[in-house]
Amino acid sequence: MQRCVAVDPATFVATHWGRTPLLSRAADLPGPTGFTDLLSPADADELLSRRGLRTPFLRVARDGQLIPAARYTGGGGAGAEIGDQVLDERILQLYADGATLVLQGLHRTWPALIDFTRDLGAALVQPLQVNAYLTPAGSQGFATHYDTHDVFVLQVDGRKHWRIHPPVLVDPLERQPWGGRADEVSATAEGAAALDVVLEPGDALYLPRGWLHSAQAQESSSLHLTVGIRALTRYALVEELLALAAEDPRLRAGLPFATDVADPDALEPELAETVEALRDWLSRADPQAVAARLRQRVWPAARPAPIRPLAQAAAVADLTTDTRLTVRPGLRRQLTHSADGRVTLLLSDRSLTFPALCEPALRAFLDGALTRVGDLPGLDDADRLVLARRLLREAVAVPA
Repeated sequence: MQRCVAVDPATFVATHWGRTPLLSRAADLPGPTGFTDLLSPADADELLSRRGLRTPFLRVARDGQLIPAARYTGGGGAGAEIGDQVLDERILQLYADGATLVLQGLHRTWPALIDFTRDLGAALVQPLQVNAYLTPAGSQGFATHYDTHDVFVLQVDGRKHWRIHPPVLVDPLERQPWGGRADEVSATAEGAAALDVVLEPGDALYLPRGWLHSAQAQESSSLHLTVGIRALTRYALVEELLALAAEDPRLRAGLPFATDVADPDALEPELAETVEALRDWLSRADPQAVAARLRQRVWPAARPAPIRPLAQAAAVADLTTDTRLTVRPGLRRQLTHSADGRVTLLLSDRSLTFPALCEPALRAFLDGALTRVGDLPGLDDADRLVLARRLLREAVAVPA
């Protein structure tokens, strides 16, 4: 996180996180100078021309409107039975005519950003996404709007003029996009800006969700990264609680026959009984059940570090008690006890069950207490190898 903010993390969380924007100039940021190590203009050209990019990993916008993908995609050529591959010559025409290019999902496609996003996501304990915005000189890709998630803006190349205004809706949910409040957004954007600034290469800007913003490239083309932070809200707890409330027979009961739901007087007693039933159920809500649902919702949104399937398979074949393994970086996991006395390793997309005698070895490995297969406690060498092979095949462990 220290690459993104020029204050210490505790101050950032206490003063700015979810509250107010923060501008961090390049000279005040620690670590490498600038952000070209994450994605440079040459890297963007590489993606657009030689990596077989497909939609929706690219969007194109001009004058605040998205351009239909059919205008810049086509067939992939001989042997590629696809019809939505990005055509670089059409991208050239659109970009030269002032269109902004949005490279999406770079946390899944560009190595430097895969690693950066994994590390930042672990620090924030939140799922992240990364897009890049390439804007020609003097152009503005999108009109004033707000995002429904917090963002870090990292200026990579060129200069971009940002105008920031206070929210018209504080802490909007994903189901509350700015388009539903377009008139309020436009009226607020005409007033004085809370922050009016030109970002230079290496500068960073934090914007909480809901803050209005627009950005225009200056005398040369601009490249910036937007790191979107998909923070959970209390409303997410409400959604999961209501989903679990379907277990209550009182809340599943039908309304009386022929109830006129348009008549407030007829609806009032049913509403009162429903509120009472819901209140009773909520007083008995099981935090463990809510946590399980949130785990299923959140964990799949954050991918662990990539693995190399061929090298991983070779590691399985070459495994010995002297082999050193480590937990796959960024892997979300939880070790629990099964009802039958065995232990279960919960992952984002599945669960793995092991004999109870494996628990000490699993805990020591998952806690990072050891890496050598022959040091796994509570097992003989044959069982250590069986356990290690399974962890490698399941992509829980990787060669150290």
